[in-house]
Amino acid sequence: MMNRSVVTEFVLLGIPNTEGLETMLFVLFLSFYIFTLMGNLLILLAIISSTRLHTPMYFFLCKLSIFDIFFPSVSSPKMLFYLSGNSRTISYGGCVSQLFFYHFLGCTECFLYTVMAYDRFVAICFPLRYTIIMSHRVCAILAAGTSFFGCIQATFLTTLTFQLPYCGPNEVDYYFCDIPVMLKLACADTSALETVGFISVGLMPLSCFLLILTSYSCIVCSILQIRSAEGQRRAFSTCSAHLTAILLFYMPVVLIYLRPTPSPWLDATVQVLNNLVTPMLNPLIYSLRNKEVKSSLRKALHLTGFLPE
Repeated sequence: MMNRSVVTEFVLLGIPNTEGLETMLFVLFLSFYIFTLMGNLLILLAIISSTRLHTPMYFFLCKLSIFDIFFPSVSSPKMLFYLSGNSRTISYGGCVSQLFFYHFLGCTECFLYTVMAYDRFVAICFPLRYTIIMSHRVCAILAAGTSFFGCIQATFLTTLTFQLPYCGPNEVDYYFCDIPVMLKLACADTSALETVGFISVGLMPLSCFLLILTSYSCIVCSILQIRSAEGQRRAFSTCSAHLTAILLFYMPVVLIYLRPTPSPWLDATVQVLNNLVTPMLNPLIYSLRNKEVKSSLRKALHLTGFLPE
């Protein structure tokens, strides 16, 4: 028998084929990260400071902004740390934490987009019953449910990955600990676990996407029944931001986890877009075409003194 030592730490090799570009990537990713934090904090400020925005739609948007702050914070600080010339090592526990929180936050956002689609479905298809159906109690249950099921999914995926023995190579050919790259380092046959993980990671987003598709199919049918062109335009306008955000969220998931032949460089590029660019764009998507958010943000900035009268 071979004498195998248990791995206690891993080395993050970073984004493939980017040797010598560390300084440029550091500046680029730090800019993305700062803009992400600032944009989502401003959305939170606008919603919290305005009583007009204390509605179910903005309640869920508020939770999305909170998760868009934490989601890139799972991998970005460590990535920026080693891009600035510091150690690339990460402890076994740190690696487990990265994988868990990445999938917890990602899965919760996936469920949250589904809930937001349901909210728009009720608002447009049942406008007179909207406040009754989407009561404070229902909103609180739906919000808590997204986190609960996100936690269950993340716990399952993390346990699935780290129940394997890691006793050989410890160099992670990626910029953070994720399922596909960790399975490559395991000292055991991972084919069955890869299949289970593929089904689990694929089934959850697919189920959410089908529910979103069902909600928006009903929404489109209801909008087409509106006689005035102005009414149709306003109804479509309230949904366009959410649809844009959904597309930006789901495209990277499909490209990273549901392709039969992985490509390390493409996966890393798409993952960076998913981790940093999408959370940075969400505040712009939800505020640029929303007069209420822009108005509330302007008032909040006036009150804090950041914007002159």
